Amino acid sequence: MNRINMVIFLLFCAVNLQAQKTNPVSAETMEKIYQEVKTPYKYGLVMVPADKDHKMDCPTVFRKGKDWYMTYLIFSGRGYETWMAKSSDLLNWQNLGKIMSFEDSGKWDDNQKAGYNALLDTKWGGSYAAKSFNGKYWMSYFGGKEKGYEVEPLSIGMAYATQHPSVVQEWSRLDKPVLSSLDKDVRWWENRNKLFKSTVIEDKKKLTGHRFVMYYNAVGDSLANNKKTRWYERIGMAVSDDMITWKRFNKNPVVHHPVGITGDGVIQQIGNHFVMFYFGAFWEDRKGSFNRFAVSKDLVNWTDWTGDNLIKSSEKYDELYAHKSFVLKYKGVVYHFYCAVNKQDQRGIAVATSKDLGKSKVNFVQ
Repeated sequence: MNRINMVIFLLFCAVNLQAQKTNPVSAETMEKIYQEVKTPYKYGLVMVPADKDHKMDCPTVFRKGKDWYMTYLIFSGRGYETWMAKSSDLLNWQNLGKIMSFEDSGKWDDNQKAGYNALLDTKWGGSYAAKSFNGKYWMSYFGGKEKGYEVEPLSIGMAYATQHPSVVQEWSRLDKPVLSSLDKDVRWWENRNKLFKSTVIEDKKKLTGHRFVMYYNAVGDSLANNKKTRWYERIGMAVSDDMITWKRFNKNPVVHHPVGITGDGVIQQIGNHFVMFYFGAFWEDRKGSFNRFAVSKDLVNWTDWTGDNLIKSSEKYDELYAHKSFVLKYKGVVYHFYCAVNKQDQRGIAVATSKDLGKSKVNFVQ
């Protein structure tokens, strides 16, 4: 590491350490949570794309009655669309169809609609139900007008539906983004025209002073030298009281690392602690991509886990990348869904579990 990179590294470490000094979570608690959430058994692929030209990404899982539903993304070359699948056992999934599709209307999000269900029950081992607000179910998404793979500008929008999210339907959308890199209050860490995945939860106790909290990741400047680079991506916060008007919370990101990507945070509440499952990639001390977690008492200050990765590349189907979590617990078993990418850049949805459930027979398209 040269002197300039060392300075960048030390500055970022200083920011991280300062953040973690505020309302920190004890090492003992962090270890207990790790033992609770770890999933050492890779079951295998549970969803694969229809052909080699389509790539699956970013699972979000919720429940209605006895059935489970997964929303996920498909990249087809033109951009991202949002799809949905159904399962009775969390292992065997049936595709149901698209719920946010491409358009040719001239709108800001014609060619990118990457959605994530909002207001899910976050209680660990809870109902995992999708909850409504003001007579609507909600979904945050990142959208864009340009064709291709994550072509800027990408902004965050809000979509809604009056029917339950388990129904296959085209979701309605607000006319404009709720967060954009062009906003007057844009932060230094999100000013490079790419805002990505968002997770919206209800803050019932209003720990933030607001009813709803959004965690989202974005590309921005480096702290040290204002260098424009794709590989600085971090997780920050926004808050709302009506799901429509959002404002940024704090000036700095809440979970980030010296280099690479820190992104796609998903929240679960375990006892009195909030756990953010997220993925990292291209860090100084860890190769490739991997899934990790941080823990908070107040939704604002997060203590990062410094031990082993929860998920990392180890199989043929995830040998290139293993990242982008959705983690839940059901009937004593922890299920860790993630995006698995092989060396042919084929992307599917895999799951690892806390107990050995056997092996999946599903394989990528050859």
